[in-house]
Amino acid sequence: MAAKLGIVAGGGELPARLVEVCRASGREIFVLAFEGQTEPATVEGVDHAWVRLGQSRPALEALRGAGVEDLVLIGPVKRPSMSELGFDLRSARFLAEVGAGGLGDDGLLSAVIQALEKEGFHVVGVDDLLSDLLAPVGPLGAHRPDAQAEGDITRGVAVARALGEVDVGQAVVVQQGIVLGVEAVEGTDRLLARCAELGREGPGGVLVKIKKPRQERRVDLPTIGVRTVTGAARAGLRGIAVEAGETLIVDRESVVGAADEAGLFVLGVAVPK
Repeated sequence: MAAKLGIVAGGGELPARLVEVCRASGREIFVLAFEGQTEPATVEGVDHAWVRLGQSRPALEALRGAGVEDLVLIGPVKRPSMSELGFDLRSARFLAEVGAGGLGDDGLLSAVIQALEKEGFHVVGVDDLLSDLLAPVGPLGAHRPDAQAEGDITRGVAVARALGEVDVGQAVVVQQGIVLGVEAVEGTDRLLARCAELGREGPGGVLVKIKKPRQERRVDLPTIGVRTVTGAARAGLRGIAVEAGETLIVDRESVVGAADEAGLFVLGVAVPK
């Protein structure tokens, strides 16, 4: 029998999707939810505890009290400023040790995973549990990129890799070779909203989303869903390109249906390592 799984749940749809999969398979779970981050529906009908970001002692006590052995960190967490977080002593010591004020998201998450493993938990990747969500190579729907869009994808991959090298973001919007926007702390949805105001005349642009080169694979893999397609359509884009084998597509059937209806392509691309 699989060990009891602790689901450290951020926002969005993925945590609830994992809860459904575990319940269907009969695996025991415990959800650690964050105030102001986790969707309340995620914890309905399952063993759970609510904690505040920055309060590591009650979080660890809740996980141990629930008998958790395996842990998965899933779903985006909006990163507040240091002044907004009410750190307990344990969290403050951790931040002092890793110098988290100077770390990007990937550096901080990698440090968190290392700390959890030192506490005796086995941290597993989202893709180990939801492997069917990983994007395949090639087009997923009825539409295909033309030569202009393929050029924008190539440009977008190069720019996104450069961003990832300095641990900034995973996504970029390119139109006719021009970078309209890059993802930072605001996330992909707000990136798309910004780019809606920046589009040029002529063929629309492309959203490109890839994993950071040195990213810890067990957490924060690139993710798209129906909301991404909706945002791309509103921004006047012609398609979405994601890194095959490294990007999660939430509810693929609905994503493809929404993209087909909007006239957008969704493409899985192989990114050289």
